[in-house]
Amino acid sequence: MAVVTTKQLLESGVYFGHATRKWNPKMKPYIFTSRNGIHIINLKKTSEEIEKAYQELLNIITSGGKALFLGTKKQIQSAIREEAQRSQQYYVDHRWLGGTLTNFKTILKRIELLHLLHKQEEEGLWKKLPKKEVVQLKRKRDKLEKFLGGIKDMKDLPQAIFVVDPEKESIAVAEARKLGIKVFGIVDTNCDPDLVDYIIPANDDAIRGVKLIIWLMANACVEGTGGVAEKAETFDAKNPLKPQNYNAPNKRPYQDSPRKPSYQNQNQNQI
Repeated sequence: MAVVTTKQLLESGVYFGHATRKWNPKMKPYIFTSRNGIHIINLKKTSEEIEKAYQELLNIITSGGKALFLGTKKQIQSAIREEAQRSQQYYVDHRWLGGTLTNFKTILKRIELLHLLHKQEEEGLWKKLPKKEVVQLKRKRDKLEKFLGGIKDMKDLPQAIFVVDPEKESIAVAEARKLGIKVFGIVDTNCDPDLVDYIIPANDDAIRGVKLIIWLMANACVEGTGGVAEKAETFDAKNPLKPQNYNAPNKRPYQDSPRKPSYQNQNQNQI
């Protein structure tokens, strides 16, 4: 039985690519046609690639591996967090810290500090400190929690990383590839598919579509740990269809908000 139906993909608007002038020629095998200056992604290809990604991720988790879900766009942060937690996997839903994978020993030290701060607060040690110092400690803890909360239980590197937008998360993708970690990703028509091991050609601005794919990858992880994957009706109930405004300026169909230029910060500041 297919893990996703064509109807679900259609309703979620995953088939709308970017403007034809912005395309990456390497995405040609996944493009069906163009309409009004917008590339239309081949849903048959999307369905096939989702099946491949699902089965491979299922195999990795069944073999005892772990996955890291990565998506820092504000519109999908909650979906990344909730689905990773549902499937008992790791996640990063805010800015990716350079070296999270390639300099993991340093990141582990920051995670240890986060656990220490939580422990100190729980044991009431902060009550003995001056108010100003407690405020500083809380601020430090909250900052660590924001960036490392989703990986604070990660003792070793994950075996797979699922990325919503490989173009935006290029540093994370480069780190994973350098370490031989399998990269799964939603790849739009303007992206380079060669950067991803398991490509899912889809509109990365269609929020419902992105949530659908995140949900599917989480299902693979749930199934891989011996659980029961959620049914399509559950996803539909959590993500009801909304009427689309096709005349909104600077928007692609099914895009919840105008797309802003993405500039990759080459010098990621550690915390």
